[in-house]
Amino acid sequence: MALSEVYWDHQIPLPKLAPVQAKVTVALLALLCFINSYDGEFVFDDSEAIVNNKDLKPTTPLNNIWSNDFWGSNLSSNSSHKSYRPLTVLTFRLNYLLAGGLHPVGFHVLNIILHAVISALMIDVFAILIGGLAYDEKGGMLNHAPKTSLLAALFFAAHPVHTESVAGIVGRADLLCALFFQLSFLTYCKAFNRGSDRDDRFSIQWVVVSLLLCTAAMLCKEQGITVLGVNAAFDVLLICNVNVYELSQRLLLRKNPLNVSEILRTGLLTRLALMGLGGLSMLYARWRIMGTGPPAFTEVDNPASFAENIFLRIVNYNYYYSLNAWLLLCPWWLCFDWSMGCVPLIKSATDWRMVWLLLLWCILIGLISQALCSQDSQRRRTLTLGLVLLVVPFLPACNLFFRVGFVIAERVLYLSSAGYCLLLAYSLGHCCFCWSRFRVHYNVGKNLADRGNTTAAIGYYREAVRLHPTYVHAMNNLGNILKERNELIEAEQLLSKAVSIQPDFAAAWMNLGIVQNSLQKFDEAEQSYWNAIRFRKKYPDCYYNLGRLYADQNRHVDALNAWRNATVLKPDHSLAWNNMVILLDNTGNLGQAELIGREALKLLPNDHTIMFSLANVLGKLQKYKESEGFFLHALRINPNAASCHGNLAVLYHRWGKLELAKKHYELSLKLDPEAPGTRDNYNMLRRKLDQLKRHTP
Repeated sequence: MALSEVYWDHQIPLPKLAPVQAKVTVALLALLCFINSYDGEFVFDDSEAIVNNKDLKPTTPLNNIWSNDFWGSNLSSNSSHKSYRPLTVLTFRLNYLLAGGLHPVGFHVLNIILHAVISALMIDVFAILIGGLAYDEKGGMLNHAPKTSLLAALFFAAHPVHTESVAGIVGRADLLCALFFQLSFLTYCKAFNRGSDRDDRFSIQWVVVSLLLCTAAMLCKEQGITVLGVNAAFDVLLICNVNVYELSQRLLLRKNPLNVSEILRTGLLTRLALMGLGGLSMLYARWRIMGTGPPAFTEVDNPASFAENIFLRIVNYNYYYSLNAWLLLCPWWLCFDWSMGCVPLIKSATDWRMVWLLLLWCILIGLISQALCSQDSQRRRTLTLGLVLLVVPFLPACNLFFRVGFVIAERVLYLSSAGYCLLLAYSLGHCCFCWSRFRVHYNVGKNLADRGNTTAAIGYYREAVRLHPTYVHAMNNLGNILKERNELIEAEQLLSKAVSIQPDFAAAWMNLGIVQNSLQKFDEAEQSYWNAIRFRKKYPDCYYNLGRLYADQNRHVDALNAWRNATVLKPDHSLAWNNMVILLDNTGNLGQAELIGREALKLLPNDHTIMFSLANVLGKLQKYKESEGFFLHALRINPNAASCHGNLAVLYHRWGKLELAKKHYELSLKLDPEAPGTRDNYNMLRRKLDQLKRHTP
């Protein structure tokens, strides 16, 4: 029965709390969300169920609660709604006695406490539905999905759809029903706490106790009987580990006949028979108590059920289901009473609201197919049991078995919301797991790239993109590596896809511009750069690359403006400063180049590249002494710069300091024998020195 650790659970970004800590956390959240309802008055249905209900008063015989309905009317009366909830009424009576009268604070406080207790217990319910049954040496239940069950319970504790059940005092019926529902389910699970016993052993006593608790749930609200359906589904799917899809295939195709003896050995049929007999007994007793006649509702209470056309009746019922689903998904507009025309009937197949019906069933069919056909047994069980917990408690309110006295009632979603919260927590956990898979590949790829192992990094980035085809950051990094390896076509494709997926991804736009510039797609590159700047106003690196594009096109003024923008946004942008000096030098604007170079060195006094460029400008201006100073300063910072030695040698050559020129030519050639022009200049110097020697007496 014990399942392995739920594989997606550890990826959920929640702390792994001890059982008591988790329950206290969930209970506190439930209290925090609903504590502001403690000082509410008696409102709406509270008037009939509490204020005007004589069964709460001490002068009324206690036995009356067993023969009257929820509102204090005799069940045999034709005007009775047949709502038989004596245990709920008993708690109202206790509130009345303890408070010495009709003081709403006590009623509200008990509702809030009940919701907190139910929310905390949901952790155990969810843990079993997700992770199965497993026990430690002392018989305590092990939670194989601590984070997922905690997350689902937190969702349940805070769900706004519970407002009517918790803040409305008559919602006590839903709260008590849910509490005994949970206890019945957890008790049923106790029947399989076998320790080291054989797998075919279970405790009939615990099954009987579960049935008694189911009866208590039903005496709080009629919906309580649905726990038998949840227990049966849990037994079949998790205890007996039956694959429903595989079983149906066997029965339909008559291949690999079902091993009936194996199912009999598990005791499943015995347990189902006990629950079936217990459920039928409860229904029969309930039928006899309410006078063997259904409650009488009017068209105002439930107009869809009075529609003469059966097609329209079914359509409207399904529309109600879609509205209930929307309330679980997005409880934006809540209402205590959806009757009196709040939900107009759909009277034609062309009504635009038909879309919601189709959407609901598409989603349900998708979930059911995933639940039944998934090859992952963990996912199959979790989704199936989540759907069971969502749908089964809602069945009494669906109008399929009998007419109900309301259109939509948020209070009937109290138990069904647990199934929704379980499915939501599973979905988030699974998404976190999938994210972690490709995130791991991305992180490994990034670490390898940072260490210079680009070949291995490419493989991990490709795997990250394969696992998550819209992972734009992996595409961007992979595109960058391919750009550096001159694989420009694929780099352009990847970066183009990244910006199509995330149009505001400024870095990808800039990198795409760099690739397009290398491919000589100048117009497209310029547009990509401007897109990057549009999405990130302060983007100095993009202005720098835009300046390079303009320089390649001999648009010198545009290039200088772009680089100036880069230095304004980032004053220490060395490359932009240096490129301005070089461009002005190359175009003969030596005076302006000198000014820019000196301005740059005020901000970057130890930047040897700017010193080198400024020294070249000063040499051309015949400011030899200053030029020499900057060259020597640059060499103190970077003594192995062959080009700096070579250009200093040229300066000395012009200046007439031939021995120093010879020394630095030789140092430059030693560092870089292939330095362009240096050997020719060195040979010219040697010839000149030889001539001087010959003419020296």
